[in-house]
Amino acid sequence: MSAQPDHTPVPAAPYAPAPGAPAELLARLRADRRAQRWVPAFEREWAAALEESRRTFSLTTLYEVVHVWQARLVSAPAVDAFTASGRDETGFVDVDMAELRGRRRP
Repeated sequence: MSAQPDHTPVPAAPYAPAPGAPAELLARLRADRRAQRWVPAFEREWAAALEESRRTFSLTTLYEVVHVWQARLVSAPAVDAFTASGRDETGFVDVDMAELRGRRRP
């Protein structure tokens, strides 16, 4: 006898979003100021995930697309604030070289 299991454990599926989550997500994307770029990108990813789902009989890829886009929407304000601050991840201020060229040293 072996102490090894005779079957492969099934990987845990990601948290399943509500059945209406993709439609709600698309409505939120359409209402966002980035809709012109984000809606087509979401629709491309959704179509690819749907095709993968049909091929594999698994909803995992569809769930992942919903989760990723929900995270993008939630994090967008923080990304906007970070970008607007002019700071990088080290805390240094991003300096515009054209602005520096216009200044004279004391």
